[in-house]
Amino acid sequence: MQTTPPILVLGATGKTGRRVADRLESLGHPVRRASRTSTTPFDWDARDTWGPALDGVDVAYVVYTPDLAVPAAPDAIQAFTELVKVKGTRRLVLLSGRGEDEAQRCERIVQTSGLEWTIVRASWFAQNFDEGAFHEMVLSGVVTLPVGDVREPFIDVEDIADVVTAALTEDRHQGEVYEVTGPRLLTFADAVQEIGLASGRELRFEQIPSRAFLEGLDQAGLPSEQIELLDYLFTSVLDGRNESMTDGVSRALGRPARDIRHYASAAAARGSWAPAASRS
Repeated sequence: MQTTPPILVLGATGKTGRRVADRLESLGHPVRRASRTSTTPFDWDARDTWGPALDGVDVAYVVYTPDLAVPAAPDAIQAFTELVKVKGTRRLVLLSGRGEDEAQRCERIVQTSGLEWTIVRASWFAQNFDEGAFHEMVLSGVVTLPVGDVREPFIDVEDIADVVTAALTEDRHQGEVYEVTGPRLLTFADAVQEIGLASGRELRFEQIPSRAFLEGLDQAGLPSEQIELLDYLFTSVLDGRNESMTDGVSRALGRPARDIRHYASAAAARGSWAPAASRS
């Protein structure tokens, strides 16, 4: 009896990976969830985990941790792509970052590999405010970041997951680069205001010097690699290069991208920014 090959989802416990895996399973696809803590282990720093994760896989969603912008990413993506071809995997869907030179270098590795491919190039995740680095700041009432009036078209991760799921399961997305953004440009102060309105919390945004921000991350115990990445993103990527919207979501899905107001309302309804006693 012939069985359907599983779809490999890397970063399966992360913001996009778990959503993609959940969507695929709800559609009836067999899924192999892989991460450092999954039943199928996968670690970009432990190459002996790569092969077993790829065994028998036809299609894979590739998320590089911590980010394709880090210097080690291109070598890892090159080696992984070569192994993918040896293992017989047919198609890769790569999550990439908008305006990141190293990320675009990784994209080219996948695009010239001879494999079927789709690139999903994303702007800043709205979910960083409730599932990521800025959550504790929101709970504290003051979001302090080293950024001023630069505007960003924050993308809802739910949209990314919808685009990735379509690319993994539908042939029409082969060879496409979907640059996905939200439908509106906002400063970080604007985004914080939207979250305050949706959550009913008293919130304010404060711009702080980059050095103070990095020192705060270090004191909070963040690993040096993550600190360096955030420094790069705030000092290099948030320089105005991404102050525009794109049609990636509508091209892939035939519908508009979700607005940050939709994200904030949904997160507030889940209790993401409720007092600790309410969340528990």
